[in-house]
Amino acid sequence: MSRKILAAVEASSLKSEVPSFDIGDTVDVHTRILEGEKERVQIFNGVVIAKSGSGSREMFVVRRIVAGEGVERKFPIHSPKIAKVEVKRSGVSRRAKLYYLRDRTGKSTRLREKRDDIVADAAGAKGAGKKAARKPAAAKA
Repeated sequence: MSRKILAAVEASSLKSEVPSFDIGDTVDVHTRILEGEKERVQIFNGVVIAKSGSGSREMFVVRRIVAGEGVERKFPIHSPKIAKVEVKRSGVSRRAKLYYLRDRTGKSTRLREKRDDIVADAAGAKGAGKKAARKPAAAKA
């Protein structure tokens, strides 16, 4: 009974359009910042290294390097302070948490880019088979 009530209360605070991104993606997180009377948008860009929680408590962690020092920031997905999340680059990740990136520096922190064009080509070529892809052999005289 109490879970149903909790779910009803949480439903009002959930965003209707949840941004779709995966772990390993490089994202720009647009956050609303209040400075006195003015509101401005500040962009925090970096790699998503973790996602956790569910419902209104769902969070994600973004990591970037600033002046040679690693900076991580944890954002609630359904927060009204987050204006939008833009995916700049999709990275290939075989893990749910990329905490190993904390120990790495320089070029070793880069992740392979997820390439959608190769996946689409492979799916199209699979149905054709290997023989259909080959050119016919020249007839011998």
